[in-house]
Amino acid sequence: MFITFKKWSALYILVLLVLFAGFAAILWRGSAINASKNLILEQAGEAVLVIDPGHGGMDGGAVAADGTVEAGINLAVGLQMEALSELLGREVLLTRREDVSLHDEAAGSVRQKKVSDLRNRADLANSVPGAVLISIHQNSLPEAKTVHGAQAFYNLGGEALAQGVQAALNTAINDRPKEPKAAGSGIYLLEHTQIPAVLVECGFLSNPDETALLNTEAYQTRLAVTILASVLENLP
Repeated sequence: MFITFKKWSALYILVLLVLFAGFAAILWRGSAINASKNLILEQAGEAVLVIDPGHGGMDGGAVAADGTVEAGINLAVGLQMEALSELLGREVLLTRREDVSLHDEAAGSVRQKKVSDLRNRADLANSVPGAVLISIHQNSLPEAKTVHGAQAFYNLGGEALAQGVQAALNTAINDRPKEPKAAGSGIYLLEHTQIPAVLVECGFLSNPDETALLNTEAYQTRLAVTILASVLENLP
């Protein structure tokens, strides 16, 4: 069973409090509260957060039995993370802000477009000095519809960050703890990024109950807050 509403509310409020406490600490650290955003960023030398809402356009990603498409949820969570980041004056870059694929125009077949899309996302992340990549996705395991929960995957250099993200997910999202996992050869984006990178599978679209949660704005906000707060706390 998923976390009860009462427990969910308590954990959500706790994460919000931690997040806003972190906001205050960052604002006070090394600069006056009324300093400009650019000055804060220059003084603190903060890492640029590259937020990657996975899939998009012709590649919708996983699809639930009720027709829910992964790409839309990924984008909703990513946009909420961006909005929260802007409250901090954090420098954030989204790989996409609408339902589009990032493939080159020259790409012909569906496979070529998918490969081009992933390559362009990796190239974009690698082109940003001092960046950290957080890629948002949804999982699916149709042969085991009871499986649910959020899990973090990481590349070489992203393990510590993924451990922090997973700990937060286990507290605020999961009813059973999961472990972060190193990316295998099947995760192109993590394999080809040269900066610390974490891919978060927020839930399973093969699980009807979890799909229903993932479709709600409140749960998307819960995910955005949890992921962003843990990332800021564990930046390399």
